[in-house]
Amino acid sequence: MGDKQGLLGAADVRALAGRLGIRPTKTLGQNFVIDANTVRRIVRAADLRADDVVIEVGPGLGSLTLALLPEARRVVAVEIDPVLAAELPATAAAREPDLAGRLEVVRADAMKITAVPGPEPTALVANLPYNVAVPVVLHLLAALPSLRRALVMVQAEVADRMVAAPGSKIYGVPSVKLAWYGEARRAGPVGRAVFWPVPNVDSGLVAFTRRDPPDTTAPRAEVFAVIDAAFAQRRKTLRAALAGWAGSAAAAERALRAAGVDPQARGEAIDVASFARIAEYGPVSDSHCPPTAAPGGASHAEEAEGDGEGAFADGAGRGTRGGADRDHGAGGAGRRRLR
Repeated sequence: MGDKQGLLGAADVRALAGRLGIRPTKTLGQNFVIDANTVRRIVRAADLRADDVVIEVGPGLGSLTLALLPEARRVVAVEIDPVLAAELPATAAAREPDLAGRLEVVRADAMKITAVPGPEPTALVANLPYNVAVPVVLHLLAALPSLRRALVMVQAEVADRMVAAPGSKIYGVPSVKLAWYGEARRAGPVGRAVFWPVPNVDSGLVAFTRRDPPDTTAPRAEVFAVIDAAFAQRRKTLRAALAGWAGSAAAAERALRAAGVDPQARGEAIDVASFARIAEYGPVSDSHCPPTAAPGGASHAEEAEGDGEGAFADGAGRGTRGGADRDHGAGGAGRRRLR
């Protein structure tokens, strides 16, 4: 039996970052979790089972990874940074020698993976960069249908958008597309003081449980095209917002009435099943699919949601939100993660 050093604390994180030449700054959005109790709380909220295969996006220095290893059969850590990807197995071997064999590190961009080595993953647990959180989750849910549950840490405002219900002012593209795959709910707040350096925003946990999509004959890409069109001009009625998608305002009205949806309603008022019904009565053409849709359906239309309001958070990527407190990139490039 090897010597077990346990989870990373504040001194461990600073020492490891120093040895690897990583000097976190707010300007670069490099914020590391230094509180082991926070990591334990995240793992508890993930509600893992002994036979789970967990995919972790952006493991960084390994704070969350070390907490996941005792709770799951296998942990697949997807990390884009070559230095961090190379160091993680050594950290696991030093601090959890009896469990290090459960870890597999995949050096890749999470937005590009379509499979992972070994058994199919059953759960996603990750701390995600604010500016790509929703696209990463949507992509992984589409690319890895074996994922049944997820627990992700994101900016607090992003978390609110992900779980928003119809009728809410913050209900939009993230809310509806996540609802296609299942049920999302808030799983608790995360304060700023648990990070080094301290970020300028609060974080929140979102739990997700997969369920069957709405019963519809429309393909997911077409349903997501309707969602994108509805929220690209969210202040307009659906009759007006869907005119481009349908070919004309009159055609949009016909589709809406056939689907049992009021043409004068706005996108924020209807649920994902209603969007699916609308898609059934609209034109079917490649030109109506999301312009850059990945398997998860994330597209440029999401970024334009609300006439300039970000799809992922109000002002995501502007000022201190989105870019200023995270590193850039998906799949592990961001260093404001559980590290």
